Amino acid sequence: MQNTIKQYDTVIKACRELFHKKMKDYGSAWRILRLSSLTDQIFIKAQRIRGLQKNNVRKIDEGQSDEFIGIVNYSIMALIQLDKGVSEEPDIDLAESLVLYDEISENTKNLMLDKNHDYGEAWREMRVSSLTDLIMQKLLRIKQIEDNAGKTLVSEGIDANYRDMINYAVFALIHLDK
Repeated sequence: MQNTIKQYDTVIKACRELFHKKMKDYGSAWRILRLSSLTDQIFIKAQRIRGLQKNNVRKIDEGQSDEFIGIVNYSIMALIQLDKGVSEEPDIDLAESLVLYDEISENTKNLMLDKNHDYGEAWREMRVSSLTDLIMQKLLRIKQIEDNAGKTLVSEGIDANYRDMINYAVFALIHLDK
């Protein structure tokens, strides 16, 4: 499990570095995005990954890793939006955004550790394509919950699905780094 923690932290650090740089470039313009817009951005990334996994020809010089990092970062943005609500203007500075990023990534890592305890790191035997499919399934669930105005009868909420997508994307990035 110690190796998993180290690998997980390394991946999150790389994702956070890109988030940090984009915050410096663009500020928190993403704060105006409604949850459905963030879900759609993640959906586009997951669809592109599936395309990369199926097609041999690429016309854009970005690989699966770039898209999985995007899934992590957009999912964290979505969790921030769930917590703080959508803003009409960029209202979070760099320092606050990084504190929120760190809180969410730490909570999500703790969820992963709890699930790894129960599942015995089964994800290590999974293919990256299966992790991609699970992310797509979570996205379709989120879209359905959004279409139901956030109401569920027996299912976990949107936040749990975003956290699972973060963890699946981190696992995929760990696999791709081998």
